[in-house]
Amino acid sequence: MSSVPPDLLCIDIGNTHVHFATRRDGAFTPVREMPTALLADPAAALARLLPDPAHPAPPLAFCSVVPEATARLRALAASAGLDVWQLTHDQNLGLPVTYPRPAEIGQDRLANAAGARALLGDGPAVVIDLGTAVTFDIITRAGGYEGGIIAPGPALVTRYLHERTAQLPLVEDLVTPVTTAIGKSTAEAIRIGAVVGFAGLIQGLLDAVLAELAARGGTAPAILTSGGATAVVRGRLRQSTRDVPDLTQQGLAAAWTLNRP
Repeated sequence: MSSVPPDLLCIDIGNTHVHFATRRDGAFTPVREMPTALLADPAAALARLLPDPAHPAPPLAFCSVVPEATARLRALAASAGLDVWQLTHDQNLGLPVTYPRPAEIGQDRLANAAGARALLGDGPAVVIDLGTAVTFDIITRAGGYEGGIIAPGPALVTRYLHERTAQLPLVEDLVTPVTTAIGKSTAEAIRIGAVVGFAGLIQGLLDAVLAELAARGGTAPAILTSGGATAVVRGRLRQSTRDVPDLTQQGLAAAWTLNRP
């Protein structure tokens, strides 16, 4: 364990997994994950979130898209005496929000926007978070956070095919590289459809966003990627992208710093 005590624990509660990292002396540990369902077991969840009893528990900054899990994390924090702060749309993100209904924006998307602004200054950005769902978030100099796109992630596609058909198997391996466009088995055909087709979906959406931004003029945006399905599109997009695995956690830390008393 590090001899430097953590100064912040940053937690992103998603539908399937909780992704978290600690910040120590300005640097983040690698992002770890646990099933969101584990929050129902406070002792087990605490052991995963705070594995080093040698250090006092740091403050906790989190975002969540699962209300039930939010309540469980708050109860867990209260029982352990942890200082807890939640990112919401009405707090300072370091950039303006011009989206018409900011309360509708997922808190993870707000954290990503805060992370992009902290990394890039006032430069424009397109943030693509590739997880269970895929989100595009658009950040401009003039409008700050403007809005984005929501699409299904590759795991949702393969699970839907399995659940809505009588004979198609559930294909969970979406990491092994696809080396052919002609499947020689049902499972391989599904993998090709999910991996190659998914990259095509992301490319088409990205092209549309970039074309709309280019029509306005100004600087081309940086393209940031994050999320567990990033490997599915790596090397398959025409544009240059920057992968930031801990973007959400960086955004939580930046927003926490701006809003703490």
